[in-house]
Amino acid sequence: MRFDLLTRNSPRLFAAVGGWYTVAEVIASRVVYLLAYLVTGRVVVSALIAVGAVLVFAVVRVRTDRNWWQAAGALLMVGVCATLAGSSGRGADFYLPNVLFTAGGGLVLLVSMLVRWPVAGVLIGRGARAGWRRDPVRRRRYQLCTAVFLAKAALSLAILVPLYLAGSVVPLGIICTLGGLPALSVCGYFCWRILRDERALTGAAPGAVPEPA
Repeated sequence: MRFDLLTRNSPRLFAAVGGWYTVAEVIASRVVYLLAYLVTGRVVVSALIAVGAVLVFAVVRVRTDRNWWQAAGALLMVGVCATLAGSSGRGADFYLPNVLFTAGGGLVLLVSMLVRWPVAGVLIGRGARAGWRRDPVRRRRYQLCTAVFLAKAALSLAILVPLYLAGSVVPLGIICTLGGLPALSVCGYFCWRILRDERALTGAAPGAVPEPA
């Protein structure tokens, strides 16, 4: 079993989106906003506190790795959330971008499966020029991996949309937080289980040398 089949491109992709700094910033913005809202009950104050928390992370990021654009991107994201909540006065609007991002991501996953270019194959199978599309076994397994993330997105939307429409800030914040890295980690584990049988993945006979992905 070759674990690097799934993780070969993961470090590069993870670094491209900002690595652990981005993870910490996203979690901090959601959790800090929720805690501040529970304590103060004021949307604008809570949003500003969340922006301040992400600003601290951004300063640390710039001082440690000089990565200005990713720090600015994190501030922009939390700034959009804070602006939406502050302008409308609805606490739930802070989490609206998360709901929209989940819906958009789910749509991309669905379309990729319908056109037989599953996202998992493009990311894990080394892009569009790789030979994985000519292997029906591998293609089906990449479709299945993509379906795992699509199911996660659909389940998240089924919970998030009613909570957002009802303006339920606390459960919405909890679900948005748990639906991030923890849920994605579970999906990643299921994909690893799907892809770990290298002989089944490549369609090779026992003892044959697998075709590189």
